[in-house]
Amino acid sequence: MGILLGLLTALSWGSADFLARFATRRIGTLRATLYMQIVGFVLLTAALPFLGGWGHLADGSGFRPWAWGIFGGALNTFATLAIYRSFEIGKMAVVAPLSASYPVLTLLLSILTGERLTAARAAGIVCTLLGAVLVARGETSGSTAEDAAAGNSTPDRSEPRAALRRQGIAWAITAAFAMGFMFWLIGIRIVPAIGAFPAVWLIRLVSGVLTFLVIVMLREPTALPAPGARWLVAAVALLDTAAYCLNNRGMQLEQVSVVSVLASLYGAVTVAYAAIFLREHASRLQWLGIAAIFTGILLISH
Repeated sequence: MGILLGLLTALSWGSADFLARFATRRIGTLRATLYMQIVGFVLLTAALPFLGGWGHLADGSGFRPWAWGIFGGALNTFATLAIYRSFEIGKMAVVAPLSASYPVLTLLLSILTGERLTAARAAGIVCTLLGAVLVARGETSGSTAEDAAAGNSTPDRSEPRAALRRQGIAWAITAAFAMGFMFWLIGIRIVPAIGAFPAVWLIRLVSGVLTFLVIVMLREPTALPAPGARWLVAAVALLDTAAYCLNNRGMQLEQVSVVSVLASLYGAVTVAYAAIFLREHASRLQWLGIAAIFTGILLISH
């Protein structure tokens, strides 16, 4: 069941991130993040009574569960802003797989803190991570040819675009490091201290407050999204919040490193959406990466 939840997490996150690409380009990274967190918090507040309540946040366990949740919320705020910024300025099919490499750090931290993997699962994790890298590399190598074919090779047009793409890659890598540490912490400390679903509720609350403070400090607008963008923000909030809930529940049932790797397949989901809906061409290298990913899933499931 934990493996299935990890795969469902990847599907939900991949869908949320694909839509977030459009939301951030319409209303900006900060406002998209703010309203995604607020809507997710409201939805989960309504759902928690049917999901077991507020767990250790309301059972007299003291401030310790709240402290872990607040720390997780701060990490989530930074990671979300970083990844949404990469979606806003970078090329989706490149930055999504790069940000999805976060299990490398989660895996290393999990092993250092006592997790043991079978040989098959270790090989599956390597295949999955290698596949994510191949998907990203295939898109990077193909982008130069696409630019040339589109007539974007002149310096005045290609250099600003290239600079933005490099910044997008840097933000994606930053998000990967932040998420790698965050999900390790969620798996070994935050979920055990709070509960799977209450942890998402508190993280949403803290992330919404911190994002609002960042917007105020930067004197950015906080106006409601335009009607055409509201459904995008709502869909991102629903899918992203569901993904966190599935991920946390999966970590209660399966090894943190295994669930993290499976959840990170959202990068491949996003690339698939880009190929289907945006008509982005998948190179042979990318198909090889996709094959490696599914081979990894097969090995991890045993």
